[in-house]
Amino acid sequence: MHNKISLIAVGGATATGKSALAVQLAKKLNGEIVSSDSMQIYRKMNIGTAKPTEKEKDGVAHHMIDVCSPSDNYSSADWVEEACRAIDSIISRGKLPIVCGGTGMYLDALLRPEHFSEARENDELRASILAYAEEHGRKALHDRLRNVDPESADAIHPNNVKRVVRAIEIYESTGKTKTEHDRESILGDSRFNARIVTVNYENRNILYSRIDERVEKMINCGLLEEVKTLFLSGLLKENSTAAQAIGYKEIVLYLRGEISFEDAVDMIKKNTRRYAKRQITWFSRYKDISVVPDRGGVMRTSEELAGEVIKKLGDSFSYVPGNAK
Repeated sequence: MHNKISLIAVGGATATGKSALAVQLAKKLNGEIVSSDSMQIYRKMNIGTAKPTEKEKDGVAHHMIDVCSPSDNYSSADWVEEACRAIDSIISRGKLPIVCGGTGMYLDALLRPEHFSEARENDELRASILAYAEEHGRKALHDRLRNVDPESADAIHPNNVKRVVRAIEIYESTGKTKTEHDRESILGDSRFNARIVTVNYENRNILYSRIDERVEKMINCGLLEEVKTLFLSGLLKENSTAAQAIGYKEIVLYLRGEISFEDAVDMIKKNTRRYAKRQITWFSRYKDISVVPDRGGVMRTSEELAGEVIKKLGDSFSYVPGNAK
């Protein structure tokens, strides 16, 4: 493990307090934050993605926020490339990179070598899947993926036929889903000495209440106006990844007159809770460090959680970026 870069990654479901914890860790450990949120990368999508405000950043530098337009095609590979540059820049300043966000696929792509190298490509099988797409359409193809691997279906847009086909091919040729291949992959030749911190709630109902409160706050802060501006400007293209973001796709349905505003808000809450459940499942495979903000029904501050994380890191982790361990 010579010359590996030390970093901390903070993950967990939406509304768990990851961002506040990461800021406290950065302040205590001389760090800077690299966002691993797949929707905070988009400019002008501020309220619905819960981007940290300047007050919430508390003087800590944040990277990988507002890096592209909502109309851009931006992949996890694009994110990894730019995130690595940000991490190298942080290291060059003698600081500790702290990766923070709820997009598990981004974190996995950063820490792992190439995905699915063991899942050999099958030209004949792929041709039959493509033929199915040709005959039944993209939505039917995507539904076929959702039936076997809902997590991958959530992560891959229906119009990205190549990735949908590959995910189905992996399942049908190996008997394991693309998601399972994700989870079984090891860090291998990762260039990072990463310690992964996950934030979980003892009482799931407290988390769901926080989600509902966050949605109400987004509405009060002008989410409708934000989405309307993006929609009317043409930045939320129907087939784009950005247009599928929770909080945006539901408001767009309202703007199109397909549902009421009240139904749109209820859908945002419901879809966010469902997304949180999937995030909890995704991050549950990380067994490194876990902290809970609601111990014994009493809410703890982000500063308290940061102290617990640092204690658990102990002497086994180098606080000096770039040091080998």
